Amino acid sequence: MKSIDTKVAIVGAGPAGLLLSHMLHLRGIDSVVVEVRSRAEIESTIRAGVLEQGTVDLLTETGVGGRMKAEGALHHGIDLAFGGERHRIDLTGLTGRAITVYAQHEVIKDLVAARLAVNGQIKFEIGNVSIHDIESDKPTVRYEQDGEQTRINAAFVIGADGFHGVSRAQIPDSKREDFSRIYPFGWFGILVESPPSSDELIYAQHERGFALVSTRSSMVQRLYFQCDPKDSAGNWSDDRIWNELHTRLESNDGWKLKEGKIFQKNIIGMRSFVSQPMQHGRLFLAGDAAHIVPPTGAKGMNLAIADVRLLAIALDRFFRTGKQDKLASYTESALKRVWRAEHFSYWMTSMLHRFDDASPFQKKIQRAELDYVVNSRAAATVLAENYVGMGFEE
Repeated sequence: MKSIDTKVAIVGAGPAGLLLSHMLHLRGIDSVVVEVRSRAEIESTIRAGVLEQGTVDLLTETGVGGRMKAEGALHHGIDLAFGGERHRIDLTGLTGRAITVYAQHEVIKDLVAARLAVNGQIKFEIGNVSIHDIESDKPTVRYEQDGEQTRINAAFVIGADGFHGVSRAQIPDSKREDFSRIYPFGWFGILVESPPSSDELIYAQHERGFALVSTRSSMVQRLYFQCDPKDSAGNWSDDRIWNELHTRLESNDGWKLKEGKIFQKNIIGMRSFVSQPMQHGRLFLAGDAAHIVPPTGAKGMNLAIADVRLLAIALDRFFRTGKQDKLASYTESALKRVWRAEHFSYWMTSMLHRFDDASPFQKKIQRAELDYVVNSRAAATVLAENYVGMGFEE
């Protein structure tokens, strides 16, 4: 069996794993990243990318924000649409901060390029990944590639391999508690070749269900509408999709959704999930391996990046001084932000989506909440502050 020695073994080459590897490199700490998918696959899997101010600042500070700054779209507000009217939430006016729309796969491209530019070790297209001896001070990660087995010997293992990865299961059931909510709807997402319909994101609540307008580039829109999670994209013709989006989105002010060629259709499920603790022995979880939020709050990648920021600080402290206090408090520190984001995402989801079992009373309450958010500066500030993200604590 081939053997590799490193300080930190990272399972998963998503934003969390790649950024952690990059941040450790900046601190002189070696790491190896292993990933079951190919480089082409991780760099082409299109996912949303609403970046909080803190995420933007961190990517910039670590030297991987150049293309994001040049190509990302800086947004100072969002629109809430309901009752035939649109209402702007002035994010910057209320908080002094903004968001940047820059797709997750573009962040991944930047991080992969940064790691490979300094000969960072990323092992793509590996199989049979397993994690061993996490309760010792010499944990290992084993994998197979091209018929050859390899063992990574490390001081720590970071599980950043997503909800379906192998890492979370390494924490014994007797020591782990999982919290979950599955929502009774999904999002039907399309990518469209057309100029943007709006300069800022539009979150729409309609009696037929939620809809969202966002932009990927000057000629690509990303649009979503609430659907049955068990539905099939093949059941929806382009005409049917456009009819549904026009119905849910268009308002009394004459604004019209711009159509174009639909070149991707998919349905995503909606769940809230937290697993705690986020550590056991020498294994630490980050990102989707430990928590999932519904996309309504735009928190998924931002939470992953907040996790690895804490880990980079804690690991640096350990390797410089031998002190483990930051590592020991990782779960407690991370979960403060995680549960805040879980609540915000749950709140946004509950306020904007159609629930088939909602009573007339509940529907009136939902509308009253929307009216309050757009007419109260205090309520709008709560939404804006959470949406742009809270500052990082040291």
